[in-house]
Amino acid sequence: MDVKSAFLNGFIEEEVCVRQPPGFESARFPDWVYKLRKALYGLKQAPRAWYARLKSFLLKSGFVMGSVDKTLFLLSRGSDTLIVQIYVDDIIFGGSSHALVSSFAEQMSREFGMSLMGELQFFLGLQIQQSPEGTFVHQAKYTRDILKKFEMGDSKTMTTPMSTNTALDADEDGEAFAVCLCVRYQASPRTSHRQAVKRIFRYLKFTPELGLWYSLGSSLSLRGFSDADHAGCRIDRKSTYGTCQLLGTSLVSWSSRKQASISLSTTEAEYIAAASCCSQLLWMKPPLVILALTKNPILHSRTKHIDVRFHFLSDHYEKGDIDLIHLADIFTKPLEFDAFMRLRAYHPSSSLLM
Repeated sequence: MDVKSAFLNGFIEEEVCVRQPPGFESARFPDWVYKLRKALYGLKQAPRAWYARLKSFLLKSGFVMGSVDKTLFLLSRGSDTLIVQIYVDDIIFGGSSHALVSSFAEQMSREFGMSLMGELQFFLGLQIQQSPEGTFVHQAKYTRDILKKFEMGDSKTMTTPMSTNTALDADEDGEAFAVCLCVRYQASPRTSHRQAVKRIFRYLKFTPELGLWYSLGSSLSLRGFSDADHAGCRIDRKSTYGTCQLLGTSLVSWSSRKQASISLSTTEAEYIAAASCCSQLLWMKPPLVILALTKNPILHSRTKHIDVRFHFLSDHYEKGDIDLIHLADIFTKPLEFDAFMRLRAYHPSSSLLM
């Protein structure tokens, strides 16, 4: 669903004046200005005013706004539920009742000028394929467009995005081996860095239709996985960590980034990674799965110097808010083909090809 001239629907609270448009000046008061009552495109207040108008309308219609995501709204009618997600002037919605969905579409059309786009197929560069069994999300078209743009459409394929025998370095002899590492040198890339990016493109050519599968019958239990290397960056010796979170068997959140501080041991690096994963899962709500370090209540000499803010992981484990398991991760280190494919296929949500 697309809102026609969305920003023009918003009312502004601030006093904003604009000059008379050329060709429409008042002959009697040529120096006067207009005082705006509603938002116009180009005003900084316009996006906020549109959101406030839409939010007010949805709340009056019986919707409940998400406590964390303020662009998510839910409506319950008996045993049926309608979910609405807003992205500026684009609105995607779905529900358990066809009548409830149709009623919402008619209600929005009466209140705002709307264009119904039909069943969701494309959204923010994502391709969505829906079936009675679930939903498959991928970026095959975007991947092929990127390969074509950089003249890599006819390149050879690679079965993994990174090599196991290379390390990132600022010198010409170094080579980036993952996207999160390559972007650290995008300001002044070397030839070896470009070669590493080409390898990523070749891997994308090998898996253009790899995507995420969201099964209709999947449970709503949360699971999380984390891992970290130790002093992997050859420049500042900071560690890189990766986390992923699943809702049932469906991957819903992931990250791979360099830690802000230098870890003095592998234990500390992995503990900080687990704390980050725990934060995300607590934000998404438990039950949780993280690392097993906190199963031991005794502070080891290697961990006593870890910043206090990361010890909340132990507190939540002791309270029973989270549970802990071990898992090797592919976000932080290069792997051979067999290990890479095994871990990639560990979650059904990340290993489906159409």
